[in-house]
Amino acid sequence: MKTTLSIMQDAKIAAPSLGCASSDCKNKALAAMADALIAHTDTILSANTLDMEAAQGKISPVMQDRLKLDEKRILAMADGIRAVAKLPDPVGRQISEYIRPDGLKITKTAVPLGVIAIIYESRPNVTSDAAALCIKSGNACILRSGKDAFRSAKAITEAMQAGLAGVGLNPLCVQLVEDTSRDSSYDLMRGVGYIDLLIPRGGAGLIRACVENALVPCIETGTGICHIYIDRDADTEMALSILENAKTSRPSVCNAAEVCLVDRAAADRILPLLANRLIDKRIAENKTPVTLRASEEAIAFLPQSKYIKAADDKDFDTEFLDYTLAVSLVDGVAEAVAHITKHSTHHSESIITANSQTAAQFAAGIDSAAVYINASTRFTDGGEFGLGCEMGISTQKLHARGPMGLAELCTYKYIITGEGHIR
Repeated sequence: MKTTLSIMQDAKIAAPSLGCASSDCKNKALAAMADALIAHTDTILSANTLDMEAAQGKISPVMQDRLKLDEKRILAMADGIRAVAKLPDPVGRQISEYIRPDGLKITKTAVPLGVIAIIYESRPNVTSDAAALCIKSGNACILRSGKDAFRSAKAITEAMQAGLAGVGLNPLCVQLVEDTSRDSSYDLMRGVGYIDLLIPRGGAGLIRACVENALVPCIETGTGICHIYIDRDADTEMALSILENAKTSRPSVCNAAEVCLVDRAAADRILPLLANRLIDKRIAENKTPVTLRASEEAIAFLPQSKYIKAADDKDFDTEFLDYTLAVSLVDGVAEAVAHITKHSTHHSESIITANSQTAAQFAAGIDSAAVYINASTRFTDGGEFGLGCEMGISTQKLHARGPMGLAELCTYKYIITGEGHIR
């Protein structure tokens, strides 16, 4: 087994040649990686079957869904790599250029970061998404998968390395950490001189551990206590449709809604229909119902049901990642903004309203990476934003915010051109 240190050392050596590679070279490498995933489908699925068997009884059904692969999902992974290949090359992009009064020409140019490490949990598709974005942006990539998905990630990485080797690019530009103990994560966090950027992608515990312990630059990503605020001027059917999508289309992801706030002026109209839509109708359609954790005031407008329970304070600070939704009432948009400001993780928030002034007040007052007006929070995603795929969702303000695509995996340098200038 390769040590994490040797993996970091190999990545540091491999990075410069990738950083100087042409767009055509990188695009050919990405095409080869995508083809290799398809060619190795049987091997990848066999590895995933072992991961799924080991996960039984250890992780929830929604988390098992994140772990599971099939031919369709592998094809989607390959398509994601090809989509990245079609995007403009961020490396070498001229950010600005100007000439000083003394004649010096100063050009600010986008360049790769160098070596990017990604620590993630049980989502095998992150393996290919992260590698594709790193290759396109000229960065060597170190992947550290969670133990639950390790066999799948290893098979995916080996397929991609075969693709890279097939077009003459150093396969060590993409590596998977082989040590699945916590020690390897801390090795990456302390990889000063080797790691140029560390990106944790997973639950609150993983992100907190990286932010608190990393000695290398680290992006805070992922944790999504996302809110839907249903205003008094909301269209009822639109509100229910958006809320159901935001909560139930894929509850285990960070852009799923976890809290619904309803304007008191609309509570008697919205809440009974909300309960019917998320509980009764879903049961009738043989779908998983949503458990509502409702405030005392909200419960008064809701029917009696085993799926409706009294909320406690922690429910409004919980990323459920399941079919559970916290519900409360607020007195208009100002109180909605105040509630979200207190409880948000600054990921994604949405207002449903037909009042443009109310929408503008909400958009101005919310300090999150993505603010929606009459749309589901589920669109906070690299692919949906036209970025091909994403490295993660940054909830901080420096150096990236929101879905991280190619541009966010570059830094810049100044190139200064003179004609014998001296100072």
